[in-house]
Amino acid sequence: MHDSGTFGLFLAASLALALTPGPNWLYLVSRTVAQGRAAGLASWCGTTAGLVVHVLLAASGLSALLALVPAAYHAIRLIGAAYLLWMAWDLMRAPADAPQGAAKPLPVRVMLRQAWLTSVLNPKVAVFYAAFLPQFIDAGGNVLAQTLTLGAINVAMVATADIVLILVAARVASALGVGRRVLLGRRALGAVFAALAGWLAFDRRGA
Repeated sequence: MHDSGTFGLFLAASLALALTPGPNWLYLVSRTVAQGRAAGLASWCGTTAGLVVHVLLAASGLSALLALVPAAYHAIRLIGAAYLLWMAWDLMRAPADAPQGAAKPLPVRVMLRQAWLTSVLNPKVAVFYAAFLPQFIDAGGNVLAQTLTLGAINVAMVATADIVLILVAARVASALGVGRRVLLGRRALGAVFAALAGWLAFDRRGA
């Protein structure tokens, strides 16, 4: 890192980014409102682990490859969109008149996997880290160590903002009551996955 001033700028930029609503916020809030705080926290573990993967990719240079090879970027983008559409279909196909207690809660490992894949299969995050982190790295120092350090700080700040969001969403969900929360459940999550798939498939600004 260059100096304390540059590091302070990095912290300010990371904080602003952590507090900016995005697809992860929509996903985590929807999961929390639909299935409760425990589901939101499990999904938070998955999305945070996905961010760690993107930092490691940026440190190894693979994120830069996505930025330089459009075909690789678009392939991952479309795979991610297809996965989200599959999850949306799986949620939407449940019978509308199913009893409230009929649907079993998803196992934690399933929610972890879904959240992790949703994060990892978003190439926009990979390209973002490849473009963002180098702005604050001293090329004359240990680039790998600096990338990992800055990436870890950024992930920690994003994860902290996300967990606060989940706790607030859980409070709102409890105020809604169980019955109304169930009405928001599978259909709402399916709509969120479908919307994220459309955003990923058709927004070409990250290419």
